[in-house]
Amino acid sequence: MKGFFPPLDPENEDRPKGGRAGALDKRLRRRRLVPFRALIPNMVTLLAICAGLTAIRLAIEGNFELAVGALILAAILDGIDGRVARLLKSTSRFGEQLDSLADFVNFGVAPAILLYVWRLSDLRSLGWIVALALAICTALRLARFNAALDAGPDPDWHKDYFVGIPAPVGAMAVLLPLALSKIGIPVPPEAAVLVALYTSAIALLMVSRLPTWSGKRLGQRIPTDSVMPFLVVAVLMIALLIS
Repeated sequence: MKGFFPPLDPENEDRPKGGRAGALDKRLRRRRLVPFRALIPNMVTLLAICAGLTAIRLAIEGNFELAVGALILAAILDGIDGRVARLLKSTSRFGEQLDSLADFVNFGVAPAILLYVWRLSDLRSLGWIVALALAICTALRLARFNAALDAGPDPDWHKDYFVGIPAPVGAMAVLLPLALSKIGIPVPPEAAVLVALYTSAIALLMVSRLPTWSGKRLGQRIPTDSVMPFLVVAVLMIALLIS
C-alpha cells in the first residue's frame, strides 16, 4: 500500500522562490492536477455536511425520526473520513479544517435546531438561548481542539482520554430525550425545562476540562467471531432510533 499510494504532502515540497524561477513555479503549481484520491476524504466530509443540513430540514418539517437518522449517518461519515484519508495517504490541512467545520454544523448547529424545534421552543427566548449555548460550546470545543494540534505533543494520558466530551458524543447524548420520546417514553411539554437543563449540562461538559474516557484503543482489533454480533447490534440500535 505504501508504494501504491505515495504520501501527498504538497506543503513540504521544495520549491524555488523569487525571480523568474518563482514565477515559473507559481504557474506550474496553478496547473498542477490534484490526485482523485485526495478528493475522496473531502467528498465524504461534504456528504456528512449534507446529512447534517438535511437533518435540520427534516426537523423543521416535523420528521424527527428521519432527522435523528440523518445525524447518525453524519456521525458515521465523520468517523470514516479521517480513516479514508489515512488509508489513501491523502491527509491535508484543508481536510482537517473542512472536517472541523463539518463537526460544527453536524454536532453543534443541527442538534441545537432539532431540540429547539422539538421542545425548547416551548420556552420561547430561554429555549433559544439554550440552543445557542449548545452551538457555541461546540464551536469553542472544536476551536480548542484545533489549537491543541499545533501546541506540541499531547500528554500520555491523552491516549486514553479526551478533554471534555467530544462533539459527536455530545450531539448524540443531547438528543437522548428526543430519542426516548420516539421509542414510546413520554416527554411532555412540561418537561421542556428539564430538557433545557440537560442540554445546558451537556454543553458545559463539552467545554469542560474533565477527562473523558475515549476508548480509542478499545476494539482496534475485534475477534472474528464477534464481528457479526457487533454489526447486528449496531443495526438494531439505529433501527430503534429511527423506528
